[in-house]
Amino acid sequence: MTRDLNTLEDMVQAGLAAPSPTMTQVSQAFRVRMTRNMRQADHPAVDAQFVPTEDEARIRPEELVDPIGDDAFRPTPALTHRYPDRVILHATQTCEVYCRFCFRREAVGQDGHLSAEDFEAALHYLRDTPQIREVILTGGDPMILSPRRLRQMLDALAAIPHIDVIRFHTRVPVVAPQKITDDLLDTLDIRPAVFVVVHTNHAAELTPEAEAALRRLVRSGTPLLSQTVLLRGVNDTVEALSDLFRALLRNRVKPYYLHHCDLARGTSHFRTTIAEGQALMRGLRGHMSGIALPTYVLDLPGGHGKMPIGPGYVERADAGVYRITDYRGVIHDYRDPG
Repeated sequence: MTRDLNTLEDMVQAGLAAPSPTMTQVSQAFRVRMTRNMRQADHPAVDAQFVPTEDEARIRPEELVDPIGDDAFRPTPALTHRYPDRVILHATQTCEVYCRFCFRREAVGQDGHLSAEDFEAALHYLRDTPQIREVILTGGDPMILSPRRLRQMLDALAAIPHIDVIRFHTRVPVVAPQKITDDLLDTLDIRPAVFVVVHTNHAAELTPEAEAALRRLVRSGTPLLSQTVLLRGVNDTVEALSDLFRALLRNRVKPYYLHHCDLARGTSHFRTTIAEGQALMRGLRGHMSGIALPTYVLDLPGGHGKMPIGPGYVERADAGVYRITDYRGVIHDYRDPG
């Protein structure tokens, strides 16, 4: 049976990578891991997300260790608080896979799980900040934690009255679907509404095992959204994106965000231009159901937040007069009342 590939040597033996001094340097700087589920997908667009290449050794001047400003907005070691009503809780630094474009690629895999001391400091901050209504569990990947450990964390969060929503950001249902167990599903059935945002970038990742895991989550009553990164050579065509978003809808997952690839170090070969991303979204608009379309966003460097950067369809022509371009490219005038 195909096994997990946890080192560069594993990937060389599997015929996915070629050894070289530069590849060794890359694998030492940015941790390597690919689950057997993703290896069995056996698709170039899947392999490209997890197999290191020498391109990663090329660091551009604009690339950053902390591209979205996690560290600039940390009131405690475990929390990032960038928006008034929600926080990120860094539940772990470990993942089932290590994506070659990850914006936390310099940190994941290094420090293990959240310490009891740091979790208690996070809870203290949350109790004292009533405007926070949502806690987003990320890392790393929070669903690598055991149901027992997750239950402890969720019970502590649920005890804070003003927390209404707990959101998981995870690749586990796709890359390690065997971890979506009845015990985990029972753990997610708590008072704050639990949403699961599934990270997936290509339809080939949605193997029969992954689809079965998504069905288990749906049947448990857990709302599912998806998050995708726009990646050159992986999904930067209308066909690839439409195949992915349609596959997600078939599995009752609402496409939520399409992220412009962040300025993580050594990832320039994955990045498209913003204009290319806007053209892709324009190509999808009108040809797919609105519920299949995510919001195309840029996470501004420095921690200034996610901003929609989709193509514009509205242009002001005069006072109260707007020019609207429809999905076919035809321009229409629209007038405000009065």
